[in-house]
Amino acid sequence: MTPVRAGLLFIVSAPSGAGKTSLVANLLSSVESLALSISHTTRKPRPGEQDGVNYHFTNVSTFASLVTSGAFLEHASVFGNYYGTAIDSVRKPLAAGTDLILEIDWQGAAQIRSLLPATISIFILPPNLETLEERLRSRGQDDDVVIKRRLSMAVEEMSHCSEYDYFVVNDEFSRAADDLAAIVRSERLRRTPQQTALKSMLNGLLDTRTEA
Repeated sequence: MTPVRAGLLFIVSAPSGAGKTSLVANLLSSVESLALSISHTTRKPRPGEQDGVNYHFTNVSTFASLVTSGAFLEHASVFGNYYGTAIDSVRKPLAAGTDLILEIDWQGAAQIRSLLPATISIFILPPNLETLEERLRSRGQDDDVVIKRRLSMAVEEMSHCSEYDYFVVNDEFSRAADDLAAIVRSERLRRTPQQTALKSMLNGLLDTRTEA
């Protein structure tokens, strides 16, 4: 039986409006054998979002019960809403060899890295604050007060980008998408995952025994 390598866990973080969701969606459609871990949240669904597809939408009391029962690998409060990653939604796919992406903020990323040090972390950056504000306004979802708060929070979030393994600047979408895909492909080519996936082939290549 061909051995199954453990799945790789990728964290993707970004300030609101940097284009993280669009980039991750493009990545999932362009790179094979990659899945998105669906987080829980207490915030309301945005237009077009579906329960169980974008998030597991829940209420505060249910979320609190999940925290108390130890169901989450990480959880954090962002803009007055709670977000959390269920343990089973990560550990089971990884054990089965599935590569996973987590879309979480820097607080959750820090918790995950402390528990799973092999996690690969990527921070999406906007080219400048003016572009970030423009993108936030173009969504048409927030008033001026909320946008100002999001911009202030963005600076705080970006101050943690040095904690990540990779930066991707989302100036031109196609280039940023290519950069993100390149990170996934390069991590898959590292020695440790390759040694397991290619064990039989490597054994054949390194077997110097000859028949008499």
